[in-house]
Order: sequence, then C-alpha cells, then structure tokens
Amino acid sequence: MTTKLGPLSTAAAKWDDMAGDFKDVADAYKQAVLPVPSDGGWLGLSAHAASGQFKATHGQLLAAEIQAKAIASLLKDAKGQFTTLVKAVKDLVTAAKKDGMSIDSAGKAAYDFSKVDEDAKKDPDYDGFCRKRREAEAEWTRKIKSAVQAVDDADQGVKLALREAAGIKPYDDFLAGGHDFNAKAEDDIEVYEARKAKEYADRVLDGDKLDAGERAEWERLNRDNAYNKAFSQTFLNALGPEDTLKLGNKFNDLAYFDDKDHKKDYLTLEKGLADTIAGATRVPELRGPDGKKVAYGTKEYQEAFKAWLKKDDANFYNHWRHGLKKAGIEEYDVDVAAEKMGVGFKGHDQQVRGYQSLITLMKHGDAYSPQFLSDVTDDMVAAERKDRDIWDLYGKFDGKEDGWFANDPVDGALGIMSRNPEGSAVYLDPGAAAGKERFDYLLGKGEGSRDWDISNTSRWGGPGANIEMTSADVEDADSRKGLGEALTAAATGVDPHGSRPPGPTSHTEANNRVFVHALDLLSGQGDDMPASLRDDMAKIMTNHGHEVYVAMADESENRKPDHGPTLDRQQVMEMSKQISRSEHSYGLLHEGMNHAIVDDIHDDSRAPEDTLSSAGHAVGFMEEARYNALKGDKHDYTWDKAWSYHVSGGLLNFVPVYGDALQRGADAVTSAWILDEQQHEADKLTENNKETYRNRKNQLNAIAEEWYAANSDWADHHAGYSREEGIYRQIAGWANDGNDAFDGGDGDQ
Repeated sequence: MTTKLGPLSTAAAKWDDMAGDFKDVADAYKQAVLPVPSDGGWLGLSAHAASGQFKATHGQLLAAEIQAKAIASLLKDAKGQFTTLVKAVKDLVTAAKKDGMSIDSAGKAAYDFSKVDEDAKKDPDYDGFCRKRREAEAEWTRKIKSAVQAVDDADQGVKLALREAAGIKPYDDFLAGGHDFNAKAEDDIEVYEARKAKEYADRVLDGDKLDAGERAEWERLNRDNAYNKAFSQTFLNALGPEDTLKLGNKFNDLAYFDDKDHKKDYLTLEKGLADTIAGATRVPELRGPDGKKVAYGTKEYQEAFKAWLKKDDANFYNHWRHGLKKAGIEEYDVDVAAEKMGVGFKGHDQQVRGYQSLITLMKHGDAYSPQFLSDVTDDMVAAERKDRDIWDLYGKFDGKEDGWFANDPVDGALGIMSRNPEGSAVYLDPGAAAGKERFDYLLGKGEGSRDWDISNTSRWGGPGANIEMTSADVEDADSRKGLGEALTAAATGVDPHGSRPPGPTSHTEANNRVFVHALDLLSGQGDDMPASLRDDMAKIMTNHGHEVYVAMADESENRKPDHGPTLDRQQVMEMSKQISRSEHSYGLLHEGMNHAIVDDIHDDSRAPEDTLSSAGHAVGFMEEARYNALKGDKHDYTWDKAWSYHVSGGLLNFVPVYGDALQRGADAVTSAWILDEQQHEADKLTENNKETYRNRKNQLNAIAEEWYAANSDWADHHAGYSREEGIYRQIAGWANDGNDAFDGGDGDQ
C-alpha cells in the first residue's frame, strides 16, 4: 500500500542506458580490437590464442547488452503489474469504506455497529441486518486478502525472473565456473515462470514427490499466470499434449491413491493446470471487416475464426488441437481405472483414453473458450462415431468416491460447456446444420444417435457358473448429467452451476429454438424419454414459464404468448407427463408454474376473469399430466406416502424475475400447495372432482386469495366473483372442468 513504484522506472531507464553503452563498447571492440590477431601483423600461437580470447570478450559484451535490455524490460513489466495490482487493493479498500467498513493493517474489514441508531436496532429484522453485515465483513476481508495475494504472487514472479535473467548461480558453481553475462536472458517474466513450472512437472512425471515448499511455489506460479498467454503457451508447448495428460493423471493418482495426505495440494495443482489449458487455448476477440467485434457463433464469427486459424497467432491452437486428436485416443495407466476391478477379474489393469484424462483435468478449471470446448467435443464425437465402445470401462465412476473421473468425456465436456450458456446455445442450436446434427445425435433415439451405454458388465456362466463372461453394456448411473446441464443452459441462457444476475428474464432466438426442438424431440419419445432429463426439462419449462403457462391454461389454443414461441399444447402435456413420473421433477415443474400463475394474475393487460380462469385450467392441466404419469409403470414414486418435496433452491435461478410482490404471492401459493401434498393420504389415483378439490383446496384457495388481492375492486362489482360469492368455487370448478382425469369422463362439473 505504501511502496513507491517510481524507482522501478528510474532503474529500468538506467538499465536501458547501460545496454546502449555495452552496445557502443561492443561495436568499438569489434572494429578496433577483434581484427588485430588476424590482420597479418601478429602471427603465431599467441595470435591464435588472442583471437579466441577476443571473440569470447566480444561475445560477453553482446551478452551484457542482451542481459541489460532484458532486465530493463523486466523492471518495466514489474512496474506495470505492481501499479495495476496495488491500485486494485486500494480500490477495494475505498469501496469497503464506502460500505461502512473500517480496514485494519492486516486487511481485515469490520463494520462499526455503534453507528446504528437506536430506532434501527428495534427493527424486527435487525438480527437479519447484523447477519448480513457480518457476511459483508467476511466477503470484503476475503476480497482484500485475494488482492494482496495477487501483489505478492507478482512480486515473487519478478524476483524469480530477475535472478534467472541475471544468470545467478549457486555459490559453488560460481567458484567453479565463474560468472558470465547471460546471452539467453528473456525479457518476459512469465516465460521464466513457465520454465520453472516445467521443471516441477518433469520431476512429477519422473515419479518424484515435491515437498511442501515446492508445491506451494508451483501453486503460486499457476495462480499468478494460468491465463497469461506467454506463460500458458510456453509451458504447454514444452510439455506437449501427451505429457499434459500424463501429468493430470499423476495428480489424480497422488491425490486419491499414493499421497492422500496432500490431496488438497494436488487438486489445486490440477486446477492450475486446467486453467493453464484455458489460458493457452483462448481464442482472441475476433472482429469483422468493419473492425467491430463479432458475436460467437454468427456467420461473421465463423468467417473471422477461419481467417484467424491461418495466422501465426493461431499456431499454438492448431498444434495443440492436432496433438490432442492423437493423444486423446491413446491409452494411459490411471489408478482409478486399473484398481477398479479385483485381480483376475475383467477390467483389472484396464487403461483409459487420453480424452477421458483431459476432461477429468478440465473439470477443475474454468473460463474456457467456447470455441475450444466446441472443437474438442466435436473431436471426441468424431472418435466415438468410429468406435462406439471407445470409452467403455468396467466399474462404476459416479458418486462421491469416483464421480470425479470423466469416464464419459463427451458428457463431461458438455457439463463444462454449460458454464457458458451462450456457448451451449451455439453448440446445440438446431437453427444451424451443425447444431441440429449435434442435438439429434445427443438427444435422439435409434439409428444415428449416440450410444450412451458406456459401462462394461460381466456375468457368471459356463460349467458350474464359475466363468466370468462379457455381458451387455449399460448406462452409467450419472448418464446424461452433462448433457442435461448443457441443454438447460442452451435453452434458458442461465448457468445451471451459478447464480443468475438480477434482472428480467430474456431469451435469445437460439434459446427459444433449443427449447422448442427439445420439447418436440423429447415429447415425441414418450415413455422412452430418458428419466435423467426430467429435472432439466422441468427447469427449462419453468424458465419459459409464460409460454408454457399459456399452453397449459388455454384449451382453445388461440391465445398467443406475449413473448417467446407458441408451443404445441399436446407436446407440453406429454412433457409434463414425463416430468411428473419423477416426484422431484414434478415438484420443480409445479413450483415453477405457481410463479407463472401469480404473474398472469397480476397482468393488467388481461381481463381479471380470464386470469382466474387460466389459473384453474393450468392447475387442472398439471393434475391431468400427473394422473397420466401415474397410470403407467415407469414412474419412480407412489402417492400413498407423505409428500417429501421441499422448495428447491436450485430452481430459483430458473424462475423468471417477477418482482418482490409477485415473489411473495408465488411463495404463498407454493407453501399452500406443499401443504396439500403433505396432507394427501389417498392410496389410489383420484378420479372424483370433489376429491380433487379437497386435495387441492389449500393451493386453489391461495390462488384465489392472490387473485382477489389483485382484483378486489373488480370482483366486488361482478356477480359470482366476489369473495363472499365463491371465487374459490369458481377456480375449483375450472380446475376440474374438461379434464377426464377428474370428472370420470362424463363432463360433470
């Protein structure tokens, strides 16, 4: 905070001057001294010896110039880095103080509660206020600590680079061989740091175990430089794709098997390696002929990307991807696979493919270029199209114990891709030929679609049933997890792993195309739709709540959504049915639609009686979907037990932003609905509308209360709608009307 950085600029200028002086001396030496032993005036052994000496001296003068220039450049680089990083610390401190914090000399933030007036302390929510302030203290302290760490990381990097550029040797080496000027001095701090990281990598690949200090230094190198192009590309170029995959495997073997006591260190190093891949393969911001930035996935982007691939700047990208295509299908030893099955059993000592190691590694990183992820995923798909069993392994690779290993690298890559919703939408956009081909391959059924059965199995047979025989391949327990996440991101524009920024929900045309195509394709699969995608489709339908609600609530199918695509009502019914086969998925969908109901009730552009009618029809629609789901044998729950669903925090990212008042209304309706489910004790499907109303009365009453609160003036002046004259009966009637599941098929109200 107090270091004056100006002297770095002064020192750099003096080193530049020194480089110029050495050049002058070298030029003069070359002209006046270097020719003397060979100009004919000096002959014999002494002249020959002098010639060698003079050339060496001239070489040292040239090396001195190189070294001086390099150190000048390093000092300038250091000044720039320190200026930026120290300013970041100071800006954080200023911002924290504006938030009412005081910052001590150790960077710890503290809120002064003595400044809170007495009236505020009497507020019922004062405890909540205090809790939030303490959370803010911790967050400011964390941010400042991280910013200070960044300064120190940079400082350590400068120290390393200066020592290397100066060619400093251990004292014994100096005594033995003297000290020369460094003709190979580099002017880039990150290049020296990459070389140091490569030294550590080579030792780990050779089987060495680094001590705590060496692991910490390597972590610092990654933390400070992973996304720096010079560092990441220098390091990975030196390592090569094959050794990069082997290094990732080594980290996992050490973390999970050979050195579990230091698991955290190895996983941190693995994250650093993954982030280094992200930094090295990042495609720069591309611009069109007019100089304007082009959006990823557009025709203009594709043209700019093809042009970039032909430039020198793309050499690393092209080389690395080409190398991965070869290394990705080769087989490697990894303890998690080799030790999965017992000695003598099928799969013992099995090897894994390089792409499985790559995606296992990449799962630890973030901020990958969507283009790189798309290219790598396409390359893996191309490999599995040639060999449908390329990823097949014996054993289970899911859950807390072994789920970290990406035995299905395509699904794992899709999960990584989902962290970038824009990239996911481009990858799966059915509006483009490549996107539709990927979509249908990954989500389709039958010929031409993906083989998701990647787990080898065996059975016992033969004489005495004592021979282990190969059996049919099966799906993994976490099959399509990554696909579901990528589909959700692509259809909603929301990262399923993070929190959505505040603001209204909006969808791109690509989001809408992905949603409509998913609805069409998956609803068409009927009962064969993968159960693992139920939760994801429930979240997607919640996020497109307005369009889905219009389809549910309008039996005439004449109403068009105010925004978004018009949906096929039968497809929405079939999808709601498939979602309702899972207890949790049904809960997600129903909670999401409660928000859509309340939003519609508060829509001033619609007639109040229409919003009430729509609410009733939507509730009936969802009940019919559940009824149809439970008639079959492919659901995973029964309704003769206490309702176990709880309001899902994971759903909140996908609920459109409606505002506080509407949120409170939706919460009230959802709470009433959950109360209905908890009270539901029927041991068979309800086919009687009176029973349906009884089982839904808390929810229907809560909807009616919300409707009346929004439309009380109108309701009190229209017969049949006032509180006293039966809104509850109205909405209950609409909920049961027209749904064969509840009226026995005879149309009675």
